[in-house]
Amino acid sequence: MSKKQWEDETLKPTLEKYPERKEALLDERERLNVPEDVKNTEPEFPGSFPYTRGIHPTGYRGKMWTMRQYAGFGTAEETNKRFRYLLDEGQTGLSVAFDLPTQIGYDSDDPMSQGEVGKVGVAIDTIEDMKQLFDGVPLDTVSTSMTINAPASMLLAMYVATGQSQGVKESQLRGTIQNDILKEYIARGTYIFPPEQSMRLTTDVFEYCSKNIPKWNTISVSGYHIREAGCSTEQELAFTIANGVTYARAAVEKGLDVDDFAPRMAFFFNGHNDFLHEIAKYRAARQIWARIMKKEFNAKNEKSMMLRFHTQTGGSTLTAQQPHNNVVRTAIQALSAVLGGTQSLHTNSMDEALGLPSEKAARVALRTQQIIAEESGIPFTIDPLAGSYTIESMTEELVTNTMEIIERIDTNGGMLQCIEEGWVQSQIMDSAYKYQREIEENERIIVGVNKYIDEEDAKSEVTKINEELIKEKIGKLLILKEKRGNVEEYIDKIAQYATTDENLLPHIIEAVNAKVSLGEICNSLRKVWGEYRPKDII
Repeated sequence: MSKKQWEDETLKPTLEKYPERKEALLDERERLNVPEDVKNTEPEFPGSFPYTRGIHPTGYRGKMWTMRQYAGFGTAEETNKRFRYLLDEGQTGLSVAFDLPTQIGYDSDDPMSQGEVGKVGVAIDTIEDMKQLFDGVPLDTVSTSMTINAPASMLLAMYVATGQSQGVKESQLRGTIQNDILKEYIARGTYIFPPEQSMRLTTDVFEYCSKNIPKWNTISVSGYHIREAGCSTEQELAFTIANGVTYARAAVEKGLDVDDFAPRMAFFFNGHNDFLHEIAKYRAARQIWARIMKKEFNAKNEKSMMLRFHTQTGGSTLTAQQPHNNVVRTAIQALSAVLGGTQSLHTNSMDEALGLPSEKAARVALRTQQIIAEESGIPFTIDPLAGSYTIESMTEELVTNTMEIIERIDTNGGMLQCIEEGWVQSQIMDSAYKYQREIEENERIIVGVNKYIDEEDAKSEVTKINEELIKEKIGKLLILKEKRGNVEEYIDKIAQYATTDENLLPHIIEAVNAKVSLGEICNSLRKVWGEYRPKDII
């Protein structure tokens, strides 16, 4: 029987008696996929180009994904306690959230930081804070991810110096620095310097790590925050991969060989609610990156073509109403990431729409991953949904739609120009508006928000910042600045070399070892490079 015959003889009489639901009719995708919908009929295998089915031949049968719960609040001492708690509960990697002043290069004692210290992450001002943050955590065995962008090189320098204080060589350090400044201009806004100078810092990290920290992922190109800002699935893929291509081009222009830096590039995607579409998204991402690296960059090393990625479940999908529902949302999103072949995973806590997660909520989030890993049986089969007419056709459609957007970006002058002109931001705004309108008009159902509403929600425990500890921390910082030796020579040296092409990382590492603060380093570069001011987007 053909699809047309089925539609005429079987489907049509049923629809005349029992029409499809309104919600189903609003969705534009095919109601039923058949073999003819899948264009690529050649068999593909995991660990083989173009890596649609995964980058490892054994999937999770050889190595489980890293369970890397994002954490950070208040002071380094408080966050260190949370790190140890999560490691004791079975977490297999650390992921650091930094507060807003740290993200934009201000010290905790700066007037610009007032009221924000420790609020959305941990406050890190000097090497002493970084040492406290990882007190009792062996950096030669624990892998760490740091979500930091504009001052990424400074935080990496502090991490290297902390390792040195533990007797850990640079070559032993394992982890990831996000170091993705382009998405800050697009979606988050925690930038400091203009794009050209920011890209210089990014590629300095590429160069330094390729020579000195070979196990370190030098960038985590992030679609997560772009998706949080409201973009579509295709836009998340296109803008993220286009950013990755922009970094790769900049590194090549700096004189680096693609096969020296590309194997340590990683990506970071958002786990959203559309279960099947999300699985197809991850498969499409691997295929697109592999083909671009081979065709445009002539990469020879297989690892240069392998898109490795971390997934975090969607923060913007969490609701303050009926927060326990978020456990289910997170489980669905985490499952799609695992079925899509993620290398590491963070599962959001149920109470994050209300505030900082409590220990109890953080434990439930971690247990969500552990149940999928230990009880579901899914990790025993590699890419188990391959061959599904729906998954394969969705994957192909996402590849086609994403490449159309990437080609349009190149036609318009590349990602940097599209960002500076506000085109990328306007595309995201349009998608966000469409999504919100669908919710308000009940075309898109959010359980507990526009359907199945309860008048009274159970109160949840929310972690609160200890303001006395913040005051104490600022006091210690002021004393440190008074008692340390003269640091002007280190600050001046960074400013001096900022006007040259020399790699700044060695000078920044030297400075942080001398207890120069994050804010002092950033302010010295502000004086040389200035600060970025975005254009108004109409």
